[in-house]
Amino acid sequence: MKTIKAVLGKIYFNNWLKDNFWKNIHIKVDKEVKASSKECDIQKLFHLIDKSTFIGFRNDAAIKLMFQTGIRIHTLCEIKERHIDFEKNCLNLDGSTLKNHKYLKLPIDDELAEILKLLIKQNEKIKKHFKTSSTNVFISQNGLAMNTTKSSNCAIAKQLNKYSKRFGLENINAHAIRRGFAKNLLEKGASVPLISKALGHSDLAVTTQYLDLDIEEVSNSLKQYL
Repeated sequence: MKTIKAVLGKIYFNNWLKDNFWKNIHIKVDKEVKASSKECDIQKLFHLIDKSTFIGFRNDAAIKLMFQTGIRIHTLCEIKERHIDFEKNCLNLDGSTLKNHKYLKLPIDDELAEILKLLIKQNEKIKKHFKTSSTNVFISQNGLAMNTTKSSNCAIAKQLNKYSKRFGLENINAHAIRRGFAKNLLEKGASVPLISKALGHSDLAVTTQYLDLDIEEVSNSLKQYL
């Protein structure tokens, strides 16, 4: 369809056609729904990661934060120390860190808050050694920020891919973890509008795609309303 529209566009541009009737023609196709990370696989990953190294500890903290808050990998790499409120245990994300450029406040638990505090202390040692001054919470082993590009192919994303292959875990990537966060909230009883707000979605239709409910889940959920 795109090819046909491109050809017709050139014909229209050359004034060989008087009306671009194809402009409002849209073909809706079913999109393949990507699977979410399972909580059991995430927990297994936490157990398998070598947290005795800076990279392993940083990655463990990153995965915990993504699974507990549902933030995108790009947002993760943009988080600075000022975005974490340790008094109230929450992320205060301004528009510069989010895809929709809107403010978002997300809670974290005590355990994760302590992990992030420890990570920041480790960061200070790394930055002092390499004489860098980044205030990003997630930095490279050389003390540099990982948010120099909008690509999701940052160091942590690459590490997730390695973990998936090394440990034989399916659907272990940043986007699958974000979907896993949404699915986990739904299973705990959170409403779709609440999940949508937490994900920073402006359209509930996008959120429902994230939830990926199969036929059995729909049937079992509906029984409680009979």
